Amino acid sequence: MPDTAQPISARALAALLQQGALAPDALARQTLAAIAAAEPALQAFTCVLDADTAAAQARQLQGPLAGLPVAVKDIFDTRDLPTAYGSPAIYPPRPAGSDAALVALLRRAGALVIGKSSTTEFAYLHPTATTNPRAPGRTPGGSSSGSAAAVAAGLVPLAVGTQTGGSVVRPAAYCGVVGYKPTAGWLPTGGLKCFSWSLDTVGLFSRDVADMAWFAEALTGRALARPAAPSADRLVVGVPTDFPWEGLSANASAAIAHGCRALAAAGIEVRPCTLPAWAATGFDDHAVVQGHEAWRCLDWEFDYHAAQLSPVLRDYLASTRRITPAAYEAAQLRTLQARADAQAWLAGVDALLTPSAPDEPPPGLGSTGHSSFNRLWTLLGLPCINVPGAVGDHGAPMGLQLIAAAGADARLLQVAQRLEQALAAAAGPAPSSL
Repeated sequence: MPDTAQPISARALAALLQQGALAPDALARQTLAAIAAAEPALQAFTCVLDADTAAAQARQLQGPLAGLPVAVKDIFDTRDLPTAYGSPAIYPPRPAGSDAALVALLRRAGALVIGKSSTTEFAYLHPTATTNPRAPGRTPGGSSSGSAAAVAAGLVPLAVGTQTGGSVVRPAAYCGVVGYKPTAGWLPTGGLKCFSWSLDTVGLFSRDVADMAWFAEALTGRALARPAAPSADRLVVGVPTDFPWEGLSANASAAIAHGCRALAAAGIEVRPCTLPAWAATGFDDHAVVQGHEAWRCLDWEFDYHAAQLSPVLRDYLASTRRITPAAYEAAQLRTLQARADAQAWLAGVDALLTPSAPDEPPPGLGSTGHSSFNRLWTLLGLPCINVPGAVGDHGAPMGLQLIAAAGADARLLQVAQRLEQALAAAAGPAPSSL
């Protein structure tokens, strides 16, 4: 790609391709060269196209994303690239018989699927070897670790991941990029290795919010790439005063305070609020729904390949088989009611502002962090986005999460762009004094 020290936006790259100022096959070869140079340290990819194949494909692509290289999490089937679902011991990497629906959608929009990005084992918790280009020595998060790291390192302008708990928003926060989980059902999940059929959601990564809106519009067909709401358009952002699942760390509190100051300076009303009772019950119900479904989604792997599963996943599946159908059905009924209640409650604000993760990315690669600030919103099927721009007291990225009512993705992206602009205008105080 062009100068990865200061990568240009996906929209600018697309314009260069459209104008003929940049040849798509040249961009493909440049991208692969950059990946080859970075991979020994980054390890964000499980495989990539060979240069001649990539160049040949790039020359044939048409559509809004024509020729743009995109990394796809290795949880999606691909017909021309090996797929192992983060478990090469059970699934020797080989191309699938067909593309996942999302991969086919990417190709239809003209994207060049340049390679498969690393994922934790079956998109659960067992970490990959991927490193964090924005916070050396700290986890890039998971499960969409490779997608977030590849965008953060400037190797690709756009990437695809999935979120069942917090697997898009959290790694985006840890790697300092934009991560967006649309309203549930807006992007297809057919052809991805299912972990939880009620919760698995396709998510996207980019470097800035405008790129994200443009990318999401190309894939969903919805009018999302609107300019940021003008200052005259009065926006209201709700900020919960506490959370029923855990307290705020000092870093998370400082990041939220920083975000509130930036929003207020941009003329956006910041309104303290109290999360209703459905927030606490929904947080617990997420564990029931995910556990019951994961036990069934990975029954073949557990029954016939338990020795080839990581201990963390094997033990988790062994524990989830004790979740009864009655408990699962009760959790799903409560979730249906909570979704209706949340939709009505969120009508009073344009978005909620919360931490994207409990703290800075944890040191080392032994943990991908915790999804405590994400899983409720995934259960409810609500659109969420990580907006980078805050840092912790060690200088590592800390994102701010915005959440909106189901279907209000266009408004969410407008608020996110205003927050992004406000954080840039604030120029960010020193990490120790967020």
